[in-house]
Amino acid sequence: MKVRRFARQLQFSTVALALMSVGPLPALAQDGHSHMVTPQTNALTPDQKSKASALLTKVRESTERFKNVEVAEAEGYELQFGCVSGDSAGAMGLHYVNGGLVGKGVIDAAHPQIVIYEPTSDGRLRLIGADYLILVEQWKADKKHTAPPELMGQLFHLFDEPNRFGLKAFYSLHVWAWKDNPNGSFVNWHPNVSCEPFTGKDDPDPRR
Repeated sequence: MKVRRFARQLQFSTVALALMSVGPLPALAQDGHSHMVTPQTNALTPDQKSKASALLTKVRESTERFKNVEVAEAEGYELQFGCVSGDSAGAMGLHYVNGGLVGKGVIDAAHPQIVIYEPTSDGRLRLIGADYLILVEQWKADKKHTAPPELMGQLFHLFDEPNRFGLKAFYSLHVWAWKDNPNGSFVNWHPNVSCEPFTGKDDPDPRR
């Protein structure tokens, strides 16, 4: 399927309605929207390697059908934010967000809130990964949560507000399950992803 020429406006999306219902949050320290690359170079224990491999496998199994973007759209995923690119650290690509899943506020490896695509030179979309997203207020509403969320051993990154997406503060975990990332499978930015072929409405400010 060809890349849409214009992304749907955030304020009219189902995910926007879910996010707009969240009240103000206190400022929190974070580095989630930084372009600084932090390669995952620390030696992993056998248990950590096993959990990481299991998560990648789970994401591939759960998202393989979304290689056809029309299937993702049929299941409620919509393009948001244009193509998210960085000034020096590569890009995040095209985020197809499922507003219903965002609204539920549940972290489930089999049901990512976002599936990520890369635009190609022939105008098509290539599935490259998934992104798990939960609002800070959703997470903290459960008093049992005393630490940031994690999924199968992988800690989420905090995106405080204001942020480049115009969203309330949220936690996010990118999983580059379909395109190998030399900096690690769970970092925010992918140095080998480019938004150059995208012909629609781009991310509002790639410098933030």
